[in-house]
Amino acid sequence: MTYNLETAQHPETLRRVAIDPVSRVEGHGKVTILLDDQNKVHQVRLHIVEFRGFEKFIQGRPYWEVPVMVQRLCGICPVSHHLAASKALDVIVGAKKLTPAAEKLRRLMHYGQMLQSHALHFFHLCSPDLLFGFDSEVTKRNIVGVALAHPETAKRGVLLRRFGQEVIRVTAGKRVHGTGAVPGGMNKSLSTAERDELLKDIYHIVQWSRDAVHLIQKVHTQDPGLYNSFGIFRSNFMSLVGHNGDLDFYHGTLRARDDNGKLIFDHVDYQQYHQYIEEEVRPWSYMKFPFFKSLGKEHGWYKVGPLARVQNCNQISTPFAEHERKEFVDYAGGSPLHAPLAYHWTRMIEMLHAAEVIKELLHDDDLLSKDLMVEGERQMEGVGVIEAPRGTLFHHYQVDENDVVTMANLIVSTTNNNQAMNEAIRHVARRYLNGREVTEGLLNHIEVAIRAFDPCLSCATHALGKMPLAVELVDVEGQVVHALSRA
Repeated sequence: MTYNLETAQHPETLRRVAIDPVSRVEGHGKVTILLDDQNKVHQVRLHIVEFRGFEKFIQGRPYWEVPVMVQRLCGICPVSHHLAASKALDVIVGAKKLTPAAEKLRRLMHYGQMLQSHALHFFHLCSPDLLFGFDSEVTKRNIVGVALAHPETAKRGVLLRRFGQEVIRVTAGKRVHGTGAVPGGMNKSLSTAERDELLKDIYHIVQWSRDAVHLIQKVHTQDPGLYNSFGIFRSNFMSLVGHNGDLDFYHGTLRARDDNGKLIFDHVDYQQYHQYIEEEVRPWSYMKFPFFKSLGKEHGWYKVGPLARVQNCNQISTPFAEHERKEFVDYAGGSPLHAPLAYHWTRMIEMLHAAEVIKELLHDDDLLSKDLMVEGERQMEGVGVIEAPRGTLFHHYQVDENDVVTMANLIVSTTNNNQAMNEAIRHVARRYLNGREVTEGLLNHIEVAIRAFDPCLSCATHALGKMPLAVELVDVEGQVVHALSRA
């Protein structure tokens, strides 16, 4: 595992190929590839070109506005930001332990988010590559092509996501950008009618999730030469784990392992995350590069998300998902599997787990309780961490005596995976593009590697004031009237 800035020698003499924008991902990004006249790859970089200044413009706002504001980062995973912010502000209002009803309602909301997001990514964004091939006909390689060639698979993808969205709606008030979680608890519970409506479909959802695991397992194992080597690199990995070391998306402590599976740290209180993780800024991307302080920049970067979580936990609490986890571990031979395309397999295991947890929660009468709020001794600082669909998500806030936010730091899932994504596309470029004529199909191989991580690029852009900026004022005839720049 070697850190590499991937700096080309004499870049002015090289040919630049850009994938702009990267398709079938959330947000805006591009890839640049520098080639010589023999088409040898000299440099590959993933650039995040979209800037979102949430860490700055929530400063000065009352803290109770934050859970609603920060979820505007994204329309795909707003629940994750909503809950991570709420958990951080639980600390600030002194809510050390939520009521059983509030915690279960938050869990239901979050597991609905995991279900809908994983279904969206797998069926809508990645299945065209997996079902048709990475260099298949571009006009066919999309969700419309999947719907025509595999109508039942496409239909189930739509229905799985819709169910997850309904879970979010009844817990948060809206499918997107709801208001259910507040500092200290929840502002609504479920009605009996809402619960009964979800219970009608949950058994189908569990079965379809099991089928989805078997679908990707079959795709993966039918071509292990491709799926186990494509874009492969070794790295550390990190996730939350529950108190028994089990898979837990909502709460737990931080655990990290090295590329061989050996523990780096375990049962770390995430309130102290800053003692373990540091963020680096580089001049060619708005997305930061986190690493473990104890290992340094060169060896300390890591990956998060389904592939890390399923291999980092000791077990999964629900029976069907635990069976599939064991199948995956057996397939990997007992050692960590680092192949990026294995993210798809573990993502479907997680979707199955989410469906099973939702089923269990829907049979719990605490969801109907009106006992939803607690408070305690006021604090001035709080950290909330949650496992978002794409990986570990950190929200850190400080407030003053007037209840105004004075500092915010977000380390989002895709940011944690930044170096890993860059490593993956470099390996793919060197294997598939080196010395070959560049075609759309070969360039799609680069995008396939990025999509494996399910990046949310609009969530991950927070390096305010660190990147060069140029602004030009142009008149109606296209002439530059005035220009400002920051080096």
